[in-house]
Amino acid sequence: MKYLLSKQDKNLNGTISLPSSKSISNRLLIMHALSNSDQTIENLSTSDDTKVMQKALFEKSNVINIGHAGTAMRFLTAYFSIMPGERIITGSERMKQRPIKILVDALRSLGADIKYIENEGFPPLKIKGKNLKGGELKLNGGVSSQYISALLMIAPILKGGLTLHLTGNIISRSYIELTLKLMQQSGISWSWEGSDIHINEQNYNSKRFFVESDWTAASYWYEMLSLSKRGRITLKNLHSESLQGDCILPSWFKVFNIKSKFKGDDVIIEKTDSLIPSQLKLDFKENPDIAQTMVVLCVLENIPFHFSGLKTLKIKETDRIFALKTELAKLGANITEPENGELKWNGSLSLKKDSIPCFSTYSDHRMALSFSPVAINRDIIIDSPEVVTKSYPLFYNDLKKTGFIIKKIEN
Repeated sequence: MKYLLSKQDKNLNGTISLPSSKSISNRLLIMHALSNSDQTIENLSTSDDTKVMQKALFEKSNVINIGHAGTAMRFLTAYFSIMPGERIITGSERMKQRPIKILVDALRSLGADIKYIENEGFPPLKIKGKNLKGGELKLNGGVSSQYISALLMIAPILKGGLTLHLTGNIISRSYIELTLKLMQQSGISWSWEGSDIHINEQNYNSKRFFVESDWTAASYWYEMLSLSKRGRITLKNLHSESLQGDCILPSWFKVFNIKSKFKGDDVIIEKTDSLIPSQLKLDFKENPDIAQTMVVLCVLENIPFHFSGLKTLKIKETDRIFALKTELAKLGANITEPENGELKWNGSLSLKKDSIPCFSTYSDHRMALSFSPVAINRDIIIDSPEVVTKSYPLFYNDLKKTGFIIKKIEN
């Protein structure tokens, strides 16, 4: 299936109920299960990733297929290593190409019984859960923060607790902090001094939670408003003091003359005049999920850029570095990778706007989400648009509410 997207005017107005944060939802589900809580998690994400996590935790199946859900693969690997029973965790073909050896090695050093079923270092995994002893672990802080979060969440259940020594440069620190702050709200005490995180053996408390909206999902509306002539969008259930690292968006988008005003539980974003920077340098080490948003926006606004902190993009749902370079070439932009984890563009375009570009999504929700706003500038086609259900199931409904025209094209 494909969607033809268009918009008759360049103004953008409306009120959007964003999806709940899947980052918060997925962490709370693990903590909820570890606490044996009977309390409700309100406003839980309806994304595919969260549904996969719920099914794995509560349906008690011995064979768990998590599809493309990398968060579920990492969190559940740690969780099931301490839960009684034997389980097989598998996923999509892409998931079988995403490394998990660092996490498995760490868990094995604590005594976990985990075996690779197909290729060494990659899913699927066979896990026999048992009581594990804690102790001390050394882990490279430059790996996926989800490995670190997975270990931190089971730390209170380990005999003697856990001390995690992080080496090298720590990336995605905001996601580690998100995990620890949610654990603290769930009754877990911890300390983080220098590069060492220590958590004693202790019990999670049963507590009611209300999940806030997803700041990463908000980035696509910031992107669209930046591309519009004028507009005002109200984004529901977003807070300035959010636990999510992507709440940096209001600050980053000031240079695009997007004003953010927090009112109650909402944020109102408004654009009145056109303003774009002459060039842009950003480090995405703490905010890798909004990299695609900013790369696409800069090409559409003809803003030369040099972005860093993008090393983890190659092991996401797809190789996002390759995907961005390939798809933006359809707009005439030659994006280069001067160093591993960097993207650069000099601002030159080599193609005219004659044909309707068709953007591939690579089974990656963020490719569809970040490229759809291109429709404000010109008609476009999105191939396999349904991938957005991974994080933002009602995205195209919300586009229609704000004046986008969407036509379904059968393959």
